[in-house]
Amino acid sequence: MPKKDITVPNIGDFKNVEIIEVLIKKNQKIKKNDPLITIESDKSSVEIPSTESGMITYLNVKIGDKVSEGDKILEIETNENLKEKIETKLDGQKNLENSNKENESETKKIFNNEDLVVKNFSVKTSASPKVRKFARELGIDISKISGSERQGRVTEDDVKLFVATKSNEISKNEQSNKKKIEQEYSHSEFGEIEIKEIPRVKKISSKYLMNSWTNIPHVTNHDEADITELEEFRISLTDMYTGEKKKITPLAFIIKALTASLKKFPNFNSSIDDIESGKLTLKKYYHVGIAVDTPHGLMVPKLRNADNKNISLISTELKKLSDQCRNLRIDKKELFGGSMTITSLGGIGGSFFTPIINFPEVAILGVGKSKKKQVYMDGKFVIRTILPLSLSYDHRIIDGAEAARFNNDLKENLGKNFAYKLAV
Repeated sequence: MPKKDITVPNIGDFKNVEIIEVLIKKNQKIKKNDPLITIESDKSSVEIPSTESGMITYLNVKIGDKVSEGDKILEIETNENLKEKIETKLDGQKNLENSNKENESETKKIFNNEDLVVKNFSVKTSASPKVRKFARELGIDISKISGSERQGRVTEDDVKLFVATKSNEISKNEQSNKKKIEQEYSHSEFGEIEIKEIPRVKKISSKYLMNSWTNIPHVTNHDEADITELEEFRISLTDMYTGEKKKITPLAFIIKALTASLKKFPNFNSSIDDIESGKLTLKKYYHVGIAVDTPHGLMVPKLRNADNKNISLISTELKKLSDQCRNLRIDKKELFGGSMTITSLGGIGGSFFTPIINFPEVAILGVGKSKKKQVYMDGKFVIRTILPLSLSYDHRIIDGAEAARFNNDLKENLGKNFAYKLAV
């Protein structure tokens, strides 16, 4: 049977999309619709499936390659005529090995020649004696300067531009180095160690976390909400058609309560892209960010238009968003455009903490694990279910009094009177 090419299908208007995963290898047997590669654009990550079944005889891509519609991914041979396939495969491998050896030899020759050319050019940089002297006085290697004149001739202005560029780089490095503490001893001097790659999601999120923590003056207001009636109501919810108990996460109620508070305190649903401009962006939509713990790192998708959704729908969408994040199938745009973020440790444990604001938002709500506590009410101690709340806010926009009022309103929304309204 003739070999068939598997190519990149129609991926819309995207071109030169980077391959972030290669899910198959040469000589592997695959079935139709098996995933072959994962590509990532600015907006999302997508798996490309196979359109044929058979054995891979040639793999044309690797991680980091950029592909467009119609580009060849691999060659595949169908499972028919096994004997002929094996003989063809063995011959192909021999030819490929010989071809690779020839290519490798030719490549070495080419690179050796290019090395010589580069070395000759670096020595013969074109510049006048005056410019050479100027560069020497500044301690600059003139061969590292790209000339702006004809045939790459270096001028005095080129030298000045080179110095200015390097000065800026040195200044940035010096500022960065001031913040670093040198390690006097390597970790391996004290015992066995292991070096691991930082997950890609964590590397991407690190710059956003550093920007938020460095540039936003954080203040955190800690409080407790009595959610006794809310929990009793949540646990008692049943499907009106089947009579089965509904499994609604407490987070769905918290989202609904937070949305109600955002409507009363619009400053919490705002952003300041540039404080120097003196402009505040007040959002008229209510897209609540949810911090999702994944094996790849923390991701914060947005639950859109939370004010227009009931508790049951919010709970369903929360599960869908969490699954998309854990499987890296979330559209990149869904990680942006939020009103305010909720980060919950309720399923793990802990009480109060200091959550970092998700820039360009101005506040974030941290939720701890609810606990049974004795509370003095109506002249006696009673057992109540208490939920720890940690509200971090941007002190440039929100002051302490406003934050306290916001927390009080949120507690009321989570209390007995509002719990029933949330389900409507």
